[in-house]
Amino acid sequence: MRNVGDGLAGIVSLLLTAAVYAQAYPAKPVRFIVPWPPGGGADTISRMMTPKLSEALGQQVMIDNRAGAAGNIGAEMAAKSAPDGYTIVSAYAGTHAINPTLYRNLPFRESDFAAVIWLASVPQLVTVHPSLPVRNIKELIALAKARPGQLNFASAGAGAFNHLTGELFNYMTGTKIVHVPYKGGGPAAIALLSGEVEMIFGEPTTLVAHVKAGKLRGIAVTSGRRSLALPEFPTVAESGVPGYEVVSWHGVLAPAAVPKEIIARLNAELNRVITAPDMKSRMLDQGYEPVGGTPEQFGEHIRAEIAKWAPVVKAAGLKVD
Repeated sequence: MRNVGDGLAGIVSLLLTAAVYAQAYPAKPVRFIVPWPPGGGADTISRMMTPKLSEALGQQVMIDNRAGAAGNIGAEMAAKSAPDGYTIVSAYAGTHAINPTLYRNLPFRESDFAAVIWLASVPQLVTVHPSLPVRNIKELIALAKARPGQLNFASAGAGAFNHLTGELFNYMTGTKIVHVPYKGGGPAAIALLSGEVEMIFGEPTTLVAHVKAGKLRGIAVTSGRRSLALPEFPTVAESGVPGYEVVSWHGVLAPAAVPKEIIARLNAELNRVITAPDMKSRMLDQGYEPVGGTPEQFGEHIRAEIAKWAPVVKAAGLKVD
């Protein structure tokens, strides 16, 4: 029988091995899974981060787009990856706050992940096609009530964050704007640009350039206060829907058993990336409000968001097999 001393020696040996391994990290490229197609908000912010993160780590950080099932396919792939720090994943509010209640058979649990960092908060931008004769929320509500079931809004997929953003708007305003799901924020924005749908509650990064070019019309943001990134747009709440508030978010997760030393390294480097003046300015230009902080703070935020959205999903009667 091994004695207590042998057991302690083994534990110390394992800890020392983990510490040495973390110090050598990374010794090869890091895969950054983005569970959405190119062109959407998660893809855009991930691509903004990776050059600076690659520079900081001294190894290439490679984007791997794995779209499908409202982010579940890419998230599952990350959850089942080796917990060695060489696979990280883009975390989005819809996938990690809404899907746990929405999907009957979710292929992962939040306990499968280790939080790395909360990158940014993102108010959605209520955006309409220029052919729609509305310039503010009150006019939108009036038109939607005059044409019940005739106006459409796009989303990144059934049960996606901006789907529920639209459903909450319908609920609070008594309108019947019809939901049309697409396979990501990029395809949804293209549908709006083509006039296939009349409006969207979308991520600013996929919409702002088109709004500035006059191809689309932004009319409000969904946050409780005016956005730091988009101060020119009023909130939905101040535009006639008191109490309406929806804010999306993006972050980074890793497989649950990744050594804490590696999580701490990734967190520190990404905090430096998003607080650099040039990156902060770029993020705000795209509609992202930098957050940062510790892994623990991000983990607590995810748990709070799951609790917040669970009753909304249930009240809407939404369920996906």
